[in-house]
Amino acid sequence: MTSIRVITLGCSKNTVDTEHLLGMLPQDRFEIVNDGPSDILLLNTCGFIGDAKEESINAILQAVAAKADGQFGKVAVFGCLSQRYAGELPTEIPEVDAWFGARDLDPLVRWLGVEPVHSHERFVSTPGKPYAYLKISEGCDRSCSYCAIPAIRGAHRSVSIEDLVREARFLAESGVKELILIAQDTTYYGIDLYRRRALGELLSALSRIEGIEWIRIHYSYPDSFPEDVLDAMATNPKICPYLDIPLQHISDRVLSMMHRHTTGDNVRSLIRRFREKVPDIVLRTTLIVGHPGEDEEQFDELLDFVRQSRFERLGAFEYSEEEGTYAALNYEDSVPPEVKQRRYDALMSLQSDISRSFNESRVGRTERVLVDDCVDGMLVCRSRYESPDVDGEILVKAPENAAGLISQFVDVRIVAAGEYDLVAELL
Repeated sequence: MTSIRVITLGCSKNTVDTEHLLGMLPQDRFEIVNDGPSDILLLNTCGFIGDAKEESINAILQAVAAKADGQFGKVAVFGCLSQRYAGELPTEIPEVDAWFGARDLDPLVRWLGVEPVHSHERFVSTPGKPYAYLKISEGCDRSCSYCAIPAIRGAHRSVSIEDLVREARFLAESGVKELILIAQDTTYYGIDLYRRRALGELLSALSRIEGIEWIRIHYSYPDSFPEDVLDAMATNPKICPYLDIPLQHISDRVLSMMHRHTTGDNVRSLIRRFREKVPDIVLRTTLIVGHPGEDEEQFDELLDFVRQSRFERLGAFEYSEEEGTYAALNYEDSVPPEVKQRRYDALMSLQSDISRSFNESRVGRTERVLVDDCVDGMLVCRSRYESPDVDGEILVKAPENAAGLISQFVDVRIVAAGEYDLVAELL
Protein backbone atom coordinates (compact mmCIF):
# COMPACT_ATOMS: atom_id res chain seq x y z
CA MET A 1 0.00 0.00 0.00
CA THR A 2 1.32 3.45 -0.95
CA SER A 3 1.47 5.99 1.85
CA ILE A 4 0.59 9.60 1.02
CA ARG A 5 1.02 12.70 3.13
CA VAL A 6 -0.54 16.01 2.12
CA ILE A 7 0.43 19.45 3.38
CA THR A 8 -2.18 22.09 2.56
CA LEU A 9 -1.26 25.76 2.65
CA GLY A 10 -3.45 28.81 2.12
CA CYS A 11 -7.18 29.22 2.47
CA SER A 12 -10.10 26.92 3.21
CA LYS A 13 -10.72 26.54 -0.54
CA ASN A 14 -7.40 24.69 -0.77
CA THR A 15 -8.47 22.48 2.12
CA VAL A 16 -11.57 21.44 0.20
CA ASP A 17 -9.48 20.76 -2.93
CA THR A 18 -7.22 18.48 -0.91
CA GLU A 19 -10.20 16.63 0.56
CA HIS A 20 -11.71 16.11 -2.90
CA LEU A 21 -8.36 14.87 -4.20
CA LEU A 22 -7.94 12.33 -1.41
CA GLY A 23 -11.55 11.27 -1.82
CA MET A 24 -10.73 10.09 -5.34
CA LEU A 25 -8.07 7.65 -4.12
CA PRO A 26 -9.08 4.03 -3.43
CA GLN A 27 -8.59 3.17 0.24
CA ASP A 28 -7.26 -0.30 -0.55
CA ARG A 29 -4.31 1.17 -2.47
CA PHE A 30 -3.40 4.31 -0.53
CA GLU A 31 -2.83 5.05 3.15
CA ILE A 32 -3.22 8.70 4.18
CA VAL A 33 -0.72 9.71 6.90
CA ASN A 34 -0.84 12.99 8.81
CA ASP A 35 2.85 13.34 9.64
CA GLY A 36 6.20 11.66 9.39
CA PRO A 37 7.73 9.95 6.33
CA SER A 38 5.67 8.70 3.40
CA ASP A 39 6.10 7.26 -0.06
CA ILE A 40 4.65 10.41 -1.63
CA LEU A 41 4.35 13.95 -0.32
CA LEU A 42 1.79 16.24 -1.96
CA LEU A 43 2.03 20.00 -1.36
CA ASN A 44 -1.07 22.11 -2.02
CA THR A 45 0.29 25.64 -2.35
CA CYS A 46 -0.99 29.20 -2.13
CA GLY A 47 0.15 31.95 -4.49
CA PHE A 48 -2.19 34.80 -3.62
CA ILE A 49 0.00 37.39 -1.87
CA GLY A 50 3.69 37.80 -1.08
CA ASP A 51 3.71 36.20 2.37
CA ALA A 52 1.72 33.21 1.14
CA LYS A 53 4.03 32.72 -1.82
CA GLU A 54 7.08 32.85 0.44
CA GLU A 55 5.53 30.29 2.79
CA SER A 56 4.81 27.97 -0.13
CA ILE A 57 8.31 28.29 -1.58
CA ASN A 58 9.86 27.54 1.81
CA ALA A 59 7.61 24.49 2.21
CA ILE A 60 8.67 23.17 -1.20
CA LEU A 61 12.37 23.65 -0.39
CA GLN A 62 11.93 21.88 2.95
CA ALA A 63 10.09 19.04 1.20
CA VAL A 64 12.81 18.40 -1.37
CA ALA A 65 15.45 18.55 1.37
CA ALA A 66 13.48 15.96 3.36
CA LYS A 67 13.19 13.86 0.21
CA ALA A 68 16.98 13.95 -0.16
CA ASP A 69 17.24 12.68 3.41
CA GLY A 70 14.99 9.75 2.55
CA GLN A 71 11.83 10.90 4.33
CA PHE A 72 9.78 10.94 1.12
CA GLY A 73 9.99 8.83 -2.00
CA LYS A 74 8.49 11.48 -4.30
CA VAL A 75 7.31 15.06 -3.97
CA ALA A 76 4.55 16.58 -6.10
CA VAL A 77 3.34 20.17 -5.92
CA PHE A 78 -0.07 21.51 -6.94
CA GLY A 79 -2.32 24.48 -6.21
CA CYS A 80 -2.23 28.21 -6.83
CA LEU A 81 1.52 28.81 -6.70
CA SER A 82 2.35 26.13 -9.25
CA GLN A 83 -0.55 27.32 -11.42
CA ARG A 84 0.70 30.90 -11.35
CA TYR A 85 4.36 30.11 -11.96
CA ALA A 86 4.07 26.99 -14.08
CA GLY A 87 6.82 28.19 -16.42
CA GLU A 88 9.41 29.08 -13.80
CA LEU A 89 9.14 26.68 -10.88
CA PRO A 90 10.07 23.37 -12.58
CA THR A 91 13.32 24.95 -13.75
CA GLU A 92 14.11 26.62 -10.44
CA ILE A 93 13.33 23.58 -8.25
CA PRO A 94 14.00 20.50 -10.43
CA GLU A 95 14.05 18.21 -7.38
CA VAL A 96 10.24 18.20 -7.37
CA ASP A 97 9.01 15.09 -9.19
CA ALA A 98 5.81 16.58 -10.64
CA TRP A 99 4.02 19.93 -10.87
CA PHE A 100 0.28 20.50 -11.23
CA GLY A 101 -1.89 23.59 -11.27
CA ALA A 102 -4.84 24.59 -9.14
CA ARG A 103 -7.25 22.99 -11.60
CA ASP A 104 -5.26 19.80 -12.21
CA LEU A 105 -6.70 17.36 -9.69
CA ASP A 106 -7.53 14.77 -12.36
CA PRO A 107 -4.00 14.79 -13.89
CA LEU A 108 -2.53 14.55 -10.38
CA VAL A 109 -4.68 11.51 -9.58
CA ARG A 110 -3.58 9.90 -12.86
CA TRP A 111 0.05 10.61 -11.94
CA LEU A 112 -0.61 8.62 -8.78
CA GLY A 113 -1.65 5.71 -10.99
CA VAL A 114 -5.41 5.92 -10.53
CA GLU A 115 -8.20 6.88 -12.89
CA PRO A 116 -10.20 9.75 -11.31
CA VAL A 117 -13.67 8.88 -10.07
CA HIS A 118 -15.81 11.86 -9.13
CA SER A 119 -18.39 11.47 -6.38
CA HIS A 120 -19.95 13.45 -3.57
CA GLU A 121 -17.61 11.79 -1.07
CA ARG A 122 -14.44 13.46 0.12
CA PHE A 123 -11.75 12.71 2.66
CA VAL A 124 -12.54 14.88 5.68
CA SER A 125 -9.16 16.13 6.88
CA THR A 126 -10.53 17.36 10.23
CA PRO A 127 -12.18 14.23 11.70
CA GLY A 128 -14.05 14.96 14.89
CA LYS A 129 -14.67 18.60 14.02
CA PRO A 130 -18.35 19.54 13.83
CA TYR A 131 -17.92 21.86 10.83
CA ALA A 132 -16.78 21.57 7.23
CA TYR A 133 -16.29 23.93 4.32
CA LEU A 134 -18.47 23.48 1.26
CA LYS A 135 -17.02 25.07 -1.88
CA ILE A 136 -20.00 26.03 -4.02
CA SER A 137 -18.12 27.42 -7.02
CA GLU A 138 -14.65 27.82 -8.46
CA GLY A 139 -12.97 30.75 -10.15
CA CYS A 140 -14.08 34.36 -10.45
CA ASP A 141 -15.50 36.66 -13.13
CA ARG A 142 -14.64 39.83 -11.21
CA SER A 143 -11.82 42.09 -12.35
CA CYS A 144 -10.65 43.70 -9.12
CA SER A 145 -7.49 45.61 -10.01
CA TYR A 146 -5.33 44.23 -7.17
CA CYS A 147 -6.33 40.55 -7.40
CA ALA A 148 -4.64 37.70 -9.25
CA ILE A 149 -7.25 35.05 -8.42
CA PRO A 150 -9.09 35.14 -11.80
CA ALA A 151 -5.78 34.58 -13.59
CA ILE A 152 -4.97 31.66 -11.28
CA ARG A 153 -8.35 30.00 -10.81
CA GLY A 154 -10.05 30.91 -14.08
CA ALA A 155 -13.63 31.92 -14.78
CA HIS A 156 -16.51 31.40 -12.36
CA ARG A 157 -17.94 27.86 -12.40
CA SER A 158 -20.81 26.91 -10.08
CA VAL A 159 -21.33 23.41 -8.70
CA SER A 160 -24.91 22.27 -9.19
CA ILE A 161 -27.35 22.34 -6.29
CA GLU A 162 -27.88 18.58 -6.67
CA ASP A 163 -24.16 17.82 -6.36
CA LEU A 164 -23.75 20.15 -3.40
CA VAL A 165 -26.71 18.58 -1.60
CA ARG A 166 -25.20 15.11 -2.11
CA GLU A 167 -21.83 16.32 -0.80
CA ALA A 168 -23.43 18.06 2.17
CA ARG A 169 -25.46 14.96 2.99
CA PHE A 170 -22.25 12.91 3.01
CA LEU A 171 -20.68 15.45 5.37
CA ALA A 172 -23.72 15.32 7.65
CA GLU A 173 -23.50 11.53 7.75
CA SER A 174 -19.83 11.97 8.72
CA GLY A 175 -20.84 13.99 11.79
CA VAL A 176 -20.69 17.53 10.41
CA LYS A 177 -23.26 19.87 11.95
CA GLU A 178 -22.17 23.19 10.43
CA LEU A 179 -21.58 23.99 6.76
CA ILE A 180 -19.48 27.02 5.85
CA LEU A 181 -20.16 28.04 2.25
CA ILE A 182 -17.11 29.31 0.42
CA ALA A 183 -16.15 30.40 -3.09
CA GLN A 184 -14.30 33.30 -4.64
CA ASP A 185 -17.71 35.03 -4.68
CA THR A 186 -20.58 33.14 -3.05
CA THR A 187 -23.24 35.70 -4.03
CA TYR A 188 -22.47 35.13 -7.73
CA TYR A 189 -23.44 31.48 -7.33
CA GLY A 190 -25.69 30.11 -10.07
CA ILE A 191 -25.19 32.79 -12.74
CA ASP A 192 -23.41 30.39 -15.10
CA LEU A 193 -25.62 27.32 -14.44
CA TYR A 194 -29.06 28.80 -13.89
CA ARG A 195 -28.73 32.28 -15.42
CA ARG A 196 -29.70 33.76 -12.04
CA ARG A 197 -28.28 34.20 -8.59
CA ALA A 198 -29.23 30.97 -6.84
CA LEU A 199 -27.56 31.21 -3.43
CA GLY A 200 -30.95 31.57 -1.74
CA GLU A 201 -32.20 28.39 -3.43
CA LEU A 202 -29.06 26.56 -2.40
CA LEU A 203 -29.49 27.66 1.22
CA SER A 204 -33.05 26.34 1.20
CA ALA A 205 -31.96 22.97 -0.20
CA LEU A 206 -29.06 22.56 2.23
CA SER A 207 -31.18 23.50 5.24
CA ARG A 208 -33.43 20.50 4.59
CA ILE A 209 -30.58 18.05 5.19
CA GLU A 210 -31.00 16.13 8.43
CA GLY A 211 -28.07 16.68 10.78
CA ILE A 212 -27.05 20.07 9.40
CA GLU A 213 -27.94 22.65 12.05
CA TRP A 214 -25.98 25.74 11.02
CA ILE A 215 -25.12 27.16 7.59
CA ARG A 216 -22.72 30.10 7.36
CA ILE A 217 -21.81 32.28 4.36
CA HIS A 218 -18.30 33.49 3.59
CA TYR A 219 -16.77 35.53 0.73
CA SER A 220 -19.83 37.40 -0.47
CA TYR A 221 -19.70 40.48 -2.69
CA PRO A 222 -21.60 43.77 -2.23
CA ASP A 223 -22.65 44.37 -5.84
CA SER A 224 -26.21 43.09 -6.58
CA PHE A 225 -26.47 41.26 -3.27
CA PRO A 226 -29.36 38.73 -3.53
CA GLU A 227 -32.29 39.82 -1.38
CA ASP A 228 -33.55 36.27 -0.80
CA VAL A 229 -30.37 35.50 1.12
CA LEU A 230 -31.35 38.12 3.69
CA ASP A 231 -34.87 36.65 3.76
CA ALA A 232 -33.35 33.24 4.56
CA MET A 233 -31.25 34.70 7.37
CA ALA A 234 -34.27 36.44 8.83
CA THR A 235 -36.63 33.45 8.72
CA ASN A 236 -34.64 30.19 8.55
CA PRO A 237 -33.13 29.24 11.95
CA LYS A 238 -30.47 27.11 10.28
CA ILE A 239 -28.97 30.08 8.40
CA CYS A 240 -26.61 31.84 10.79
CA PRO A 241 -27.15 35.61 11.04
CA TYR A 242 -23.53 36.02 10.02
CA LEU A 243 -22.09 37.32 6.78
CA ASP A 244 -18.52 37.59 5.59
CA ILE A 245 -18.49 40.36 2.97
CA PRO A 246 -15.08 41.81 2.01
CA LEU A 247 -15.73 45.47 1.13
CA GLN A 248 -12.08 46.57 0.64
CA HIS A 249 -12.82 50.32 0.84
CA ILE A 250 -15.51 53.00 0.98
CA SER A 251 -14.02 55.92 -0.98
CA ASP A 252 -15.55 56.26 -4.45
CA ARG A 253 -12.16 57.14 -5.88
CA VAL A 254 -10.42 54.11 -4.39
CA LEU A 255 -13.32 51.76 -5.19
CA SER A 256 -13.17 52.93 -8.80
CA MET A 257 -9.42 52.32 -9.00
CA MET A 258 -9.99 48.91 -7.42
CA HIS A 259 -12.58 48.08 -10.14
CA ARG A 260 -15.10 47.13 -7.46
CA HIS A 261 -18.15 48.20 -9.53
CA THR A 262 -19.92 49.85 -6.62
CA THR A 263 -19.92 53.16 -4.76
CA GLY A 264 -19.58 54.23 -1.18
CA ASP A 265 -23.24 55.22 -1.00
CA ASN A 266 -24.31 51.82 -2.34
CA VAL A 267 -22.18 50.07 0.27
CA ARG A 268 -23.58 52.19 3.10
CA SER A 269 -27.12 51.52 1.89
CA LEU A 270 -26.40 47.79 1.77
CA ILE A 271 -25.09 47.78 5.35
CA ARG A 272 -28.23 49.60 6.52
CA ARG A 273 -30.38 47.01 4.73
CA PHE A 274 -28.50 44.17 6.42
CA ARG A 275 -29.06 45.70 9.85
CA GLU A 276 -32.73 46.48 9.23
CA LYS A 277 -33.69 43.11 7.76
CA VAL A 278 -31.60 40.93 10.12
CA PRO A 279 -31.29 42.97 13.33
CA ASP A 280 -28.95 40.50 15.07
CA ILE A 281 -26.66 40.01 12.06
CA VAL A 282 -22.91 39.87 12.65
CA LEU A 283 -20.88 41.32 9.79
CA ARG A 284 -17.29 40.42 9.01
CA THR A 285 -15.43 42.46 6.42
CA THR A 286 -11.94 42.89 5.02
CA LEU A 287 -10.37 46.21 4.05
CA ILE A 288 -7.23 47.23 2.18
CA VAL A 289 -5.17 50.22 3.26
CA GLY A 290 -2.59 51.94 1.08
CA HIS A 291 -4.08 51.03 -2.29
CA PRO A 292 -2.99 53.36 -5.11
CA GLY A 293 -5.23 56.41 -5.02
CA GLU A 294 -5.70 56.36 -1.26
CA ASP A 295 -4.57 59.61 0.35
CA GLU A 296 -5.22 60.88 3.87
CA GLU A 297 -8.67 62.14 2.94
CA GLN A 298 -9.72 58.74 1.56
CA PHE A 299 -8.26 56.95 4.57
CA ASP A 300 -10.09 59.27 6.98
CA GLU A 301 -13.30 58.46 5.09
CA LEU A 302 -12.56 54.78 5.61
CA LEU A 303 -12.04 55.29 9.35
CA ASP A 304 -15.31 57.21 9.62
CA PHE A 305 -17.11 54.43 7.75
CA VAL A 306 -15.78 51.77 10.14
CA ARG A 307 -16.61 53.97 13.13
CA GLN A 308 -20.19 54.36 11.94
CA SER A 309 -20.78 50.83 10.62
CA ARG A 310 -19.33 49.11 13.68
CA PHE A 311 -18.47 45.81 12.04
CA GLU A 312 -18.43 43.06 14.63
CA ARG A 313 -15.50 41.42 12.82
CA LEU A 314 -12.91 43.12 10.64
CA GLY A 315 -9.58 42.23 9.12
CA ALA A 316 -7.24 44.43 7.11
CA PHE A 317 -4.33 44.13 4.71
CA GLU A 318 -1.70 46.57 3.60
CA TYR A 319 -1.77 46.82 -0.19
CA SER A 320 1.00 44.83 -1.86
CA GLU A 321 1.59 44.92 -5.58
CA GLU A 322 0.82 41.58 -7.22
CA GLU A 323 2.57 41.01 -10.52
CA GLY A 324 0.36 40.67 -13.56
CA THR A 325 -2.64 42.44 -11.99
CA TYR A 326 -4.17 45.57 -13.47
CA ALA A 327 -2.97 47.62 -10.50
CA ALA A 328 0.60 46.41 -10.86
CA LEU A 329 0.63 47.14 -14.59
CA ASN A 330 -1.15 50.50 -14.51
CA TYR A 331 -0.74 52.14 -11.08
CA GLU A 332 2.24 53.37 -9.14
CA ASP A 333 2.51 51.85 -5.69
CA SER A 334 2.81 55.35 -4.31
CA VAL A 335 1.91 54.96 -0.63
CA PRO A 336 5.14 54.50 1.40
CA PRO A 337 5.39 51.35 3.55
CA GLU A 338 5.54 53.35 6.78
CA VAL A 339 2.31 55.15 5.84
CA LYS A 340 0.59 51.85 5.07
CA GLN A 341 1.69 50.53 8.46
CA ARG A 342 0.43 53.64 10.26
CA ARG A 343 -2.94 53.43 8.55
CA TYR A 344 -3.21 49.72 9.27
CA ASP A 345 -2.41 50.28 12.96
CA ALA A 346 -4.96 53.11 13.24
CA LEU A 347 -7.67 51.02 11.58
CA MET A 348 -7.07 47.95 13.71
CA SER A 349 -6.88 50.02 16.89
CA LEU A 350 -10.32 51.44 16.10
CA GLN A 351 -11.65 47.98 15.33
CA SER A 352 -10.21 46.60 18.56
CA ASP A 353 -12.41 48.99 20.55
CA ILE A 354 -15.47 48.10 18.45
CA SER A 355 -14.87 44.38 18.81
CA ARG A 356 -14.41 44.63 22.57
CA SER A 357 -17.58 46.72 22.88
CA PHE A 358 -19.58 44.13 20.92
CA ASN A 359 -18.26 41.29 23.05
CA GLU A 360 -18.97 43.17 26.29
CA SER A 361 -22.58 43.70 25.17
CA ARG A 362 -23.02 39.92 25.23
CA VAL A 363 -22.01 39.45 28.88
CA GLY A 364 -24.94 37.99 30.80
CA ARG A 365 -26.58 36.51 27.71
CA THR A 366 -27.40 32.83 27.34
CA GLU A 367 -26.26 31.43 23.99
CA ARG A 368 -26.36 28.08 22.25
CA VAL A 369 -22.85 27.11 21.23
CA LEU A 370 -21.16 24.33 19.28
CA VAL A 371 -18.21 22.66 21.02
CA ASP A 372 -15.27 22.41 18.62
CA ASP A 373 -12.63 20.99 20.96
CA CYS A 374 -11.35 20.62 24.50
CA VAL A 375 -7.92 22.13 25.15
CA ASP A 376 -6.10 22.55 28.48
CA GLY A 377 -9.24 21.94 30.49
CA MET A 378 -11.36 24.38 28.50
CA LEU A 379 -14.16 23.69 26.03
CA VAL A 380 -13.49 25.68 22.84
CA CYS A 381 -16.88 26.76 21.53
CA ARG A 382 -18.55 29.04 19.01
CA SER A 383 -21.98 30.57 18.72
CA ARG A 384 -23.82 31.49 15.52
CA TYR A 385 -21.78 34.69 15.59
CA GLU A 386 -18.30 33.13 15.36
CA SER A 387 -16.75 31.36 12.39
CA PRO A 388 -13.84 28.95 12.94
CA ASP A 389 -10.25 30.00 12.25
CA VAL A 390 -11.02 33.69 11.66
CA ASP A 391 -13.06 34.80 14.69
CA GLY A 392 -12.68 34.59 18.45
CA GLU A 393 -13.86 31.70 20.60
CA ILE A 394 -16.07 31.12 23.61
CA LEU A 395 -14.11 29.35 26.34
CA VAL A 396 -15.89 27.27 28.97
CA LYS A 397 -14.35 25.36 31.89
CA ALA A 398 -14.59 21.72 30.91
CA PRO A 399 -16.71 19.39 33.06
CA GLU A 400 -15.80 15.77 33.73
CA ASN A 401 -17.69 14.56 30.67
CA ALA A 402 -15.88 17.01 28.37
CA ALA A 403 -14.94 14.42 25.73
CA GLY A 404 -18.59 13.58 25.20
CA LEU A 405 -19.47 17.21 24.57
CA ILE A 406 -17.15 17.73 21.57
CA SER A 407 -19.20 18.30 18.41
CA GLN A 408 -22.33 18.82 20.52
CA PHE A 409 -24.52 21.86 21.10
CA VAL A 410 -24.72 23.18 24.66
CA ASP A 411 -26.16 26.25 26.36
CA VAL A 412 -23.79 28.65 28.10
CA ARG A 413 -23.99 32.00 29.86
CA ILE A 414 -21.40 34.63 28.85
CA VAL A 415 -19.60 35.85 31.98
CA ALA A 416 -16.59 37.82 30.66
CA ALA A 417 -15.42 39.42 27.43
CA GLY A 418 -12.09 40.31 25.90
CA GLU A 419 -11.14 41.95 22.65
CA TYR A 420 -11.76 38.75 20.66
CA ASP A 421 -12.59 35.85 22.98
CA LEU A 422 -15.41 35.34 25.46
CA VAL A 423 -15.58 33.34 28.68
CA ALA A 424 -18.75 31.49 29.58
CA GLU A 425 -20.13 29.01 32.07
CA LEU A 426 -21.95 25.82 31.17
CA LEU A 427 -25.64 25.69 31.97
